[in-house]
Amino acid sequence: MKKIIMKPLFILALCISALSMTTNALAQEWPMVAGDFWTVTGIEVKDGGDLKYANWLAAEWKKNAEFAMSKGWLKGYKLFGNVHNRKGEPDLYLVRIFEDMPSGPEGEERYKEYMEWQSKTESQMEAESGNRAEYREVMSTVLLQEMMFRE
Repeated sequence: MKKIIMKPLFILALCISALSMTTNALAQEWPMVAGDFWTVTGIEVKDGGDLKYANWLAAEWKKNAEFAMSKGWLKGYKLFGNVHNRKGEPDLYLVRIFEDMPSGPEGEERYKEYMEWQSKTESQMEAESGNRAEYREVMSTVLLQEMMFRE
């Protein structure tokens, strides 16, 4: 009876061992390594809203990004203009670069810190966000992860 049980267990152990070696070999051969995360938000600026939105970006958006960088939450941020945008494409791309995704509890702690620093209520920030709808529209947001070639 023991021999009947031992043989399938031995075969199972051998298969698991072979699978583990294959997975490790593939991981060593993969030519890329994952890097930073980038959120890219596409913005359409409505006619006549360029200066108003540019002023908001230069003041509020930049201030928020600088605060996040000072806390180590962001590695950097960028703003790209779509020089030759076609119909239906964003005018601007707002980019935030960060090293990793915060856990749920860490995100809650960041939110508390941010709200304390911001000195505004949720209602005030919601109203300000709604007011920007007069001169800009968020078209899309994507989360990308940089892929770098292994050295």
